[in-house]
Amino acid sequence: MRFWLGVVSASHVRRGVELGIAQVHHGKRAGLARMAPGDGLVYYSPKDELRGTVPCRQFTAVGRIADGEIWQADEGDFRPFRRRVDWADARPVPLADLTDRLLLTRAPNWGYALRRGLLPLEEADFLLIEQAMTGPMRSAHPEAEHRSA
Repeated sequence: MRFWLGVVSASHVRRGVELGIAQVHHGKRAGLARMAPGDGLVYYSPKDELRGTVPCRQFTAVGRIADGEIWQADEGDFRPFRRRVDWADARPVPLADLTDRLLLTRAPNWGYALRRGLLPLEEADFLLIEQAMTGPMRSAHPEAEHRSA
């Protein structure tokens, strides 16, 4: 089993989650072909819209590759390759909330790797992101939780 980080605008992630699919590299097949059933996939969205300027900077979806089939969708003059994903019921998590704990962000100039659009992710990073997105909500002010307990 392997783990992947896809870099995709938040609006495209929302559509992909609704459809139960993954699409990377502007619909190219090669990135999807590197994945196998059961692999983990996390989407990171630097922006809300592909050509927009509104920053997002959040992990926006997490799931597992459902099967081995890759197919080509027909959207008129755009024919992207896709594959099915079992997306978790998850909430977006800001990258800034996890930066100091991710192996991904320890390397100098780590942000340049995101420009590839799809990169392997360490299992520890996948599990940390998955837990943050699907686990119990934590207060931004833990001392308030302690006082109320």
